[in-house]
Amino acid sequence: MSVSIQDVRHALDELGKLRFGEMRVEEAMHQIVQTTHAIFDVDGAGLMLADVDHHLLNAAVSDERMRHLEELQVHHQEGPCIDAFEGKELVRAEDLTQESRWPSFSKHAVARGIGAVLASPIPYNQDAVGVVAVASEDRHPWSAEAELALLAFTDLAALLIASMLMGEQQTELAAQLQSALNSRAIIEQAKGVLIGQQGLTAHAAYTQLRAQARAERRKLAIVSAEVVRNAVGENLQVWRNGFAADTP
Repeated sequence: MSVSIQDVRHALDELGKLRFGEMRVEEAMHQIVQTTHAIFDVDGAGLMLADVDHHLLNAAVSDERMRHLEELQVHHQEGPCIDAFEGKELVRAEDLTQESRWPSFSKHAVARGIGAVLASPIPYNQDAVGVVAVASEDRHPWSAEAELALLAFTDLAALLIASMLMGEQQTELAAQLQSALNSRAIIEQAKGVLIGQQGLTAHAAYTQLRAQARAERRKLAIVSAEVVRNAVGENLQVWRNGFAADTP
């Protein structure tokens, strides 16, 4: 079965009622995932949200296969959902048995029954707070209709999350997401430092920060703050030395 525009329109009409109902955000997320799973020709669907260390953790999943997706990406520090979250763009993986972008993740994902993934970042204030993803057990060429459908479901999830974050009632989930957004700024600054100092790409800089945090068993935001603080200290020392040299 392929995803049709009619199926997506009907599903979104039904899900649109969530915005005006009394359903809790967590329950609404589960409803989005279940509806996404139902209309896609896939074996699983899930909605992941970032924590303070920018690990993508499941907020709602359709089945056990999607729980593996979270576990594998956190463990191997790579995967399509991480790339979608970091790059803030749709990421498609049609055949993980032939995938070279995430060699460690792909090998173990296939062993867990995940053969293809389509992941879309959830936007919030020009940033990303999570990912909506669908997975297939076998190779799966993602159609343009499927991509548009997933983007539509992602936008609905974004509306729900924005409503939650701007609401007066601070739930545990809202606090988790706010912490993730707060830490994002210092992580981005640290990436900028490494890009400037070492000529790395943004992705390589982020990978290096994650690897350091993991090796030292410290939080990513703390490691990032240290990188920024050291860079500021070095620049200040250079300025002082230059000022002293110019002073008669």
